[in-house]
Amino acid sequence: MIPLYTQEEFDKAKSRQRLTLKCRHCGKTFFRPKNKIQVIIKGNDKTYLGDFCSQICRRAFEFPPVYVNCETCDKSFSKKPSQIKKSKHNFCCKSCSCTYSNTHKMKGTRISKLEKWLATKLSSLYPNLEFHFNRKDAINSELDIYIPSFKLAFELNGIFHYEPIYGPEKLDQIQNNDNRKFAACLEQGIELCIIDTSKQKYFKETTSRPFLEIIQNIILLKLSRVARNPIDETT
Repeated sequence: MIPLYTQEEFDKAKSRQRLTLKCRHCGKTFFRPKNKIQVIIKGNDKTYLGDFCSQICRRAFEFPPVYVNCETCDKSFSKKPSQIKKSKHNFCCKSCSCTYSNTHKMKGTRISKLEKWLATKLSSLYPNLEFHFNRKDAINSELDIYIPSFKLAFELNGIFHYEPIYGPEKLDQIQNNDNRKFAACLEQGIELCIIDTSKQKYFKETTSRPFLEIIQNIILLKLSRVARNPIDETT
């Protein structure tokens, strides 16, 4: 307890007259009745009424915040111990949390039947190649198929990328995103192959095989180059 009253003021005060104290945590002044202070002095106070102006300050004093760095922007900020227990990840804001989630998700939210079929086929045909399907970790934007060892990516562009099915504004948004994705790949040294799948109205294996063959031909070309000169394809 940090009293801001004199002994004389305490002696003259009536039982319920409020006297001034200083909060041990925030340093603000607050008031407690003389009879409560007498209980505190006798050592019978178990609620810390004399030390803190509120329960918030009491908890903050007993459980001080821990400073951590944001996993997205590396900004230092404080978290309560209870918040640290709830999640092993640290983000300073919702925006950083969403950014991390989008760039580390293992599956896309809207994967077509064609993409799923190609993922199954390619993984089976090339078990020694690492494929990233519908992930955002390469360029912070989703790539349908990405082969890190070749720095090679494939985008399967359906009719929504070429015709205003949902209006011209939506088409502009999709095409602008495609352009940003192409520029990001170029910046990262990733070869991006665009496959037009707009003529496939419904998924069928028979109409999907030509797309698989396109991807296979490009992969086989890469593999043959590696066999001839492994240094060029791995640097």
